[in-house]
Amino acid sequence: MAEENDEDKTEPASERRLQQAREEGNVPQSRELSTFLVMMAGVLGIWVSWRWMYDHLNGILRSGLSLERKAAFDHMVMIDTFRAITGEALLALAPLLVALVIAAVAAPVMLGGLLFSSKAVTPDLNRVNPLSGIKRVFSLHGLAELVKGLLKSVLVGGVGAWVLWHYRFELVGLSTMSLESASAETGRILLWATLSLSSCLAVVALVDVPFQLWRYYSQLKMSKQELKQEMKEQDGDPQIKAQIRARQREMARRRMMDAVPKADVVVTNPTHFAVALKYDSARMGAPTVVAKGADLVAHNIRELARTHGVPLLEAPPLARALFRHAEVGDQVPAALYTAVAEVMAYVYQLNHFLSDGGLPPEQPHDIAIPVGMDPGAASSAAQPA
Repeated sequence: MAEENDEDKTEPASERRLQQAREEGNVPQSRELSTFLVMMAGVLGIWVSWRWMYDHLNGILRSGLSLERKAAFDHMVMIDTFRAITGEALLALAPLLVALVIAAVAAPVMLGGLLFSSKAVTPDLNRVNPLSGIKRVFSLHGLAELVKGLLKSVLVGGVGAWVLWHYRFELVGLSTMSLESASAETGRILLWATLSLSSCLAVVALVDVPFQLWRYYSQLKMSKQELKQEMKEQDGDPQIKAQIRARQREMARRRMMDAVPKADVVVTNPTHFAVALKYDSARMGAPTVVAKGADLVAHNIRELARTHGVPLLEAPPLARALFRHAEVGDQVPAALYTAVAEVMAYVYQLNHFLSDGGLPPEQPHDIAIPVGMDPGAASSAAQPA
């Protein structure tokens, strides 16, 4: 079953999968790159600061070989001397230690970036499980590490043998040189030998880094089912999202219907469309659509308007235009200002008649709609005569 699952994982890891791996402390690593950088940092650190180190270490050696008589009988003098020598040694090795620390940090940063994860140091029994260890040894990764180790041993051993053979005469001649000359020659030989071995490690690192990156991203590959599940978790279950949208629409519809009793007028089709308008000169620049609907919703708007005494005005072209070109909460389009103004004038006259009496206003008919604003007129024009 595990093999089948591995074969099913054919899709590259998603950004979320990679982020989760980083949070768990799982980032690409190459020990060969770390070894190469640390070794090169050590060689270059010694090369650059050898005079500094030589002077300080020479002073430590001289002070350590000189012993006053009172120091043998006073332990505080010995402690103070030890402290001074320790501080001098740390000062002498400080450039080298700084270079080694920078190299040790740079290697993982180059591959996985700077990362601090508490999960990486959390105790895990699987790490000390003998069965898990045996599986790792006899896995493809274990085989690759074995082959890499053998090749590295052959390469480094071969270069080391070549260095010894190349400097065989110089090594034999060291016994005939003075101490200072022999020390300088030994340092030169060690420098070139270390650089040669570091070059071998560079070759190994150039092979190991792409392999570790390939292995890392291969382990994090996902199956198509996992990708679908992740998308579902991120975006939410489609059924739940549909329920949420339906509930939101229902809440919006309720708010819209609550605004109908406060409307000034409801323009109707008369049966297919209904648009409720309200105008407050203190808060609105133009009349605003507070509710609209078609068919059953339009029927409910009309019934609610009748119940609360909101005037109904039958104007099919205007109702269709408002329904098509204005959303709930929007002001009426500027192209319909004239037509809506005629409606609002009728509403004001009607309210004045209802409150003060007098002659009832004449309900407007054939309200003019600008060309192109009435979708019903365009459909009628498109039909053959």
